[in-house]
Amino acid sequence: MFRLSFCLCVLLVGCATQAPPAPVAAADTLPPLRLSPASLGRSLSLQQRLTFLADGRQRSVEALLEADPQQVQLLVLAMGQTGSRLRWDGQTLQEQRAAWLPPQVQGARVLDDLQLSLWPAPAIQAALPAGWQLQADGDHRVLSHDGQPRWTMQRLAADTIRLDNLVQGYQLTIETAAEAVPSDVPAQ
Repeated sequence: MFRLSFCLCVLLVGCATQAPPAPVAAADTLPPLRLSPASLGRSLSLQQRLTFLADGRQRSVEALLEADPQQVQLLVLAMGQTGSRLRWDGQTLQEQRAAWLPPQVQGARVLDDLQLSLWPAPAIQAALPAGWQLQADGDHRVLSHDGQPRWTMQRLAADTIRLDNLVQGYQLTIETAAEAVPSDVPAQ
């Protein structure tokens, strides 16, 4: 029901790449998580509308997200065309992307937004580098570095969440089709 980020909008998917080791994030970047698909603890199959707001411009795309213990797959569609595909198996991040997507859209950032939004808070907290904290209270999550918020997620309605990436300066609103919402949505 939540996921991706501005990157998601521009969704990734260009070339298959090996996931780099998770470096320690500086305060002006967000930490890479690279959590296993199995650590999500459930399977998902969601259809969503993603609305990105950055630099005063708003754009919307459709997304299909599937996750199971073996892999996470994401497909982003814009104007009836596939913009990007992402596949993460816990070891390798594979991306395919349309040439018209902005180069700033990075699959790794999309994966991180997905994991920050959907994965259980204890799994995220265990993967964070020193100085980073995740506060989660059900409908709200805040990722902070040394006490300073860097990323937030707020549930606006049962089927709508908003992500604010305070480091990269974008906002993402995710609306999930009601029939696609699984009944096993975990508590944050």
